[in-house]
Amino acid sequence: MSDEPDIKGFKVVWVDGGRWPQVEPNPAFPKGVDIPAVFPDAPTCRTALPYPARRCGQFVVECLRCHLVVLVTTAGRPDDPRSLTLNCASKETMQ
Repeated sequence: MSDEPDIKGFKVVWVDGGRWPQVEPNPAFPKGVDIPAVFPDAPTCRTALPYPARRCGQFVVECLRCHLVVLVTTAGRPDDPRSLTLNCASKETMQ
């Protein structure tokens, strides 16, 4: 596991899965995908992800404001995630 630099208020850590993709990428997403928030009408924040991913693995993404932590899987292909939008988990926005 190696730390990546903070990206716009996020800590992004790469966890290498130790293997290469086994399946062809989805041709509908030749430039990656943007992962949307679950509740788009609630407060959100967005960050870029290192793209393309090195190979199969995951990014551990922590918001440095509300401390929400999520995992984003990758396959080391063109259809990997390139950005992530999260709903805020701070107590102020959840009331």
